[in-house]
Amino acid sequence: MVPDRDEVSSQARPHHMTDSLFLGIDGGGTKCRARLRDSDGNLLGEGIGGPSNIRLDPDVVWASILSASRAALAEANLQEFDFSRIHAGMGAAGAGQTSAVERLLSRSHPFGSFSIDTDAHTAWLGAFGGGDGAILIVGTGSCGYGVVAGERRYVGGWGYEISDEGSGAAIGREVLRHTIWAYDGRIPSTPLSDAILGEFGHSPEAIVDWVGKARPADYARYAPLVLEHAQRRDPLGLVLIEEAARQMAQIATRLLDLGAPALCLFGGLSEPLRHWLAPPLQQVIVQPKADAMDGAILLARQTTHTSSPRRPR
Repeated sequence: MVPDRDEVSSQARPHHMTDSLFLGIDGGGTKCRARLRDSDGNLLGEGIGGPSNIRLDPDVVWASILSASRAALAEANLQEFDFSRIHAGMGAAGAGQTSAVERLLSRSHPFGSFSIDTDAHTAWLGAFGGGDGAILIVGTGSCGYGVVAGERRYVGGWGYEISDEGSGAAIGREVLRHTIWAYDGRIPSTPLSDAILGEFGHSPEAIVDWVGKARPADYARYAPLVLEHAQRRDPLGLVLIEEAARQMAQIATRLLDLGAPALCLFGGLSEPLRHWLAPPLQQVIVQPKADAMDGAILLARQTTHTSSPRRPR
């Protein structure tokens, strides 16, 4: 049960503890991270909660948000009544889906204010401090996002079924496809295709059974194996990783063509695949100024002084 804002704010509090606090929440499919800062930007506390992709049940998501938030408050030696002076910002997986955002915001919450946007937007806010630039997230999925002169643009990120090129899920899907080709004799077998086939008992039928139940994260588990074989110059591994890097470069190039002056990379596969990118792209990659939680704090600060930002997409 989410505590009602009025219920929390009605609790007694020391009158001198009235300064605003800012909470940044990074909500993902497996965990929720929260960071609390005071109005001067000093770090007060951090916490971790459960799954918070907002396509999940709103009560589950709010339970994760509040669990992470309470852990951050506890680290800061603050109490439940302090929720009412917290301006919270959240970057969330699934927030590109308007219906999911509306379901989440239909619930009451204890915060002084609560702002939400996509995890790509808060990653960009953290990386560039709200200035012009673009990010490319390459993990289980992939998504490019950039802001130039206030104009927001997404490139990719439309879901594993029709998009997410260059991602771990795409690499895993392609290595299974090529393993079947090798089994058929359409392409030569390699140590990589043999290793994949061996994991399924040398049975293509077992692969087909597995695919029927697999999710993107299941496919993505094969990406490190493909990378490992590519580094050993396995012919199939090289083809797949070079193609993933080409697709990653295509997203990055589009973001630069839209006017982004620099690019930050995020996600578990971004660093391994970075080395496969052409030198001109390598030269525009910069280190982010801050992470997605501080980006979410910036979102909270912005939306306490301005009107709500345009909905993504």
